[in-house]
Amino acid sequence: MAATDTHCPYCALQCGMTLDQDDAGTWTVSGRDFPTNKGGLCRKGFTAAALLTAPDRLTTPLIRDHKGGDLRPATWDEALDLIAARILAIQAQHGRDAIGVFGGGGLTNEKAYLLGKFARVGLGTANIDYNGRYCMSSGAAAGIRGFGVDRGLPFPIADIAGADAVLLVGANPAETMPPIMQYFDAMRARGGTLIVADPRRTPTAEAADLHLQLTPGSDAALGLGLLNVAIRDGLIDQAYIDARTTGFAEVRRIATQWWPDRTERATGVPATDIVRAAHLLGEAAAAMMLTARGPEQQSRGTDNVSAFLNLALALGQVGRASSGWGCITGQGNGQGGREMGQKADQLPGYRRLSDPADRAAVAAVWGVDADSLPAAGLSASEMLGALGKADGVHALMVFASNIAVSAPDTIALARRLAALKLFVVADIFLSETAALADVVLPIAQWAEEDGTMTNLEGRVIRRRRAAPPPAGVGSDLAIMTGIADRLGRPIATDTAIEGLFAEMGRATSGAAADYQGIDYGRIDAEQGVFWPCPDAAHPGTPRLFSERFAFPDGRARFVAVHPMGPAETPDATYPLWLTTGRLMGHYQSGAQTRRVPELADAEPEGFVSVHPETARTLGIAHGELVDVTTRRGTARLPARYSRKIRLDTLFVPFHWGGVGNANRLTSNTALDPVSRMPEFKVAAARLSPIPPHEQPDFLQQGNQP
Repeated sequence: MAATDTHCPYCALQCGMTLDQDDAGTWTVSGRDFPTNKGGLCRKGFTAAALLTAPDRLTTPLIRDHKGGDLRPATWDEALDLIAARILAIQAQHGRDAIGVFGGGGLTNEKAYLLGKFARVGLGTANIDYNGRYCMSSGAAAGIRGFGVDRGLPFPIADIAGADAVLLVGANPAETMPPIMQYFDAMRARGGTLIVADPRRTPTAEAADLHLQLTPGSDAALGLGLLNVAIRDGLIDQAYIDARTTGFAEVRRIATQWWPDRTERATGVPATDIVRAAHLLGEAAAAMMLTARGPEQQSRGTDNVSAFLNLALALGQVGRASSGWGCITGQGNGQGGREMGQKADQLPGYRRLSDPADRAAVAAVWGVDADSLPAAGLSASEMLGALGKADGVHALMVFASNIAVSAPDTIALARRLAALKLFVVADIFLSETAALADVVLPIAQWAEEDGTMTNLEGRVIRRRRAAPPPAGVGSDLAIMTGIADRLGRPIATDTAIEGLFAEMGRATSGAAADYQGIDYGRIDAEQGVFWPCPDAAHPGTPRLFSERFAFPDGRARFVAVHPMGPAETPDATYPLWLTTGRLMGHYQSGAQTRRVPELADAEPEGFVSVHPETARTLGIAHGELVDVTTRRGTARLPARYSRKIRLDTLFVPFHWGGVGNANRLTSNTALDPVSRMPEFKVAAARLSPIPPHEQPDFLQQGNQP
């Protein structure tokens, strides 16, 4: 079989790779010299082909005839007929918004686009959102508030290498996307400085020139403290502020209250390090501030990010080469997924459901009346919180997401899922979420389908089919069109993948994320095309904001923020901070990586990282099972000593289900007022030893695929 050039199925770096299959059917993966990864791959990428031959692949639809019964095999017609009939019955009783749709950042652009159309035209529901709400929504909201548009990195990844100083806030790319580290290494080899702000001494922090080990939840205070020093010591660019921004006076007034000693008390970062970091950034000819899940996954995540975006603007760095602010998108198509309309308040191209002109533009492409499109619906957490309520969501369809592991407060979520009148999951494997469903639909995976993705720098790329899916496996696109047809509300005007991409281009024409000038041929010829690209003659836009920002007056907006801290803080009952995150060998909920033997063997189960001095005061030895408890519930995990974590902080990775699931501990109600992001990164917790006789029960459950 001929080799296929494609991209990794995991993170938003979307590394170029080549898939090859020999005559015996064995797959091999090799890195490809693509602009993002330059031939490099991480362990996850190199082992990605194992997913194509996983022994527990779903190959037939499954139906549960009654609550509490077992899933049984079914035909596609039986499954889709059942779904359509129940949707009609539920909507007749409860209204169209009683159906919820939950998408994913792993869907291709074409599928994300059609999912939004399916929800709003085929189902007629306002309630569609996706798991990107849990990843990049605070960074996206801050970008829109400050710049007028959301593109995670408004410059190419390669610009990192040309910076003189980079501040990474709550980011650990050395583990989460290792190939990107070559750009930070190149920056440092030129004499540049890497600063990392993180409560843990991660591998990325260890590689840094300066580590700011802040208290969880104190990100905005740190940003204001850095800005205070920049103002005090004359490091800001007043000419840039006057010429290209508005709103600085109020931001300046607030920042003057956050002198280094006060910031040290709020963040735990020594005042001398705050001053040093501010000067490294302020004296650099090209300085870059990059935020990630650390500051974003909080109940004040948007303000946290805005504090660092404000700093970048005050230093006059935004819109210049190798400079500015950016958000490191995490999920494979987290960028394209939110651009194409599967977010509760957005239509394709970042068009807004609240804007009559935007509604009319998309309705014209879809061939429907603009007034027939629903209003903005519930955000992800609010939709999941409304499951089973009398006036809430009575049926849920999930595509490309494992919410039973990845959503916050999973103990309560499991109860709400059980109360649904219809629960449908489309997945590759019988994930923890699919195992709870009434109907499970087997779908093609990354190397078995064509489509496009948009990586973290706004580069639209091709994902190519290397092999057909197994017999009996369908596609997300066929599921959506099949159900819509059965409902008498067809959504497909062109089912060919390139035709769907062209329709998507028309729906985004003239919008912020304009794909109209991009086609498959250009993507192949140019190794991806950066949006906005309004027509075929346009070269694409690798760098935004060189001349103006995306507001009518062309100026960026400073946004005043007041550090308010997290929704809950340690107390006598819950005396420790808890934070969650990723490991190098796993991805998201682990539904894929836990099925790769090499990755599963390296990290077979979850754990809780605790400082050894903290553990000893509680009588906990390294490797012993412990209970980690918050106001939501308890997770049972082995304790792992680490001197790279604060004495007052615990860390739990979120890649496993069962009793070791980190999201048994997180809150679904502490939401950012702007982005509606849940507070994954901060919770008050306690750590407790457990009796030895309880350990075997734990070891027999919860951490298997």
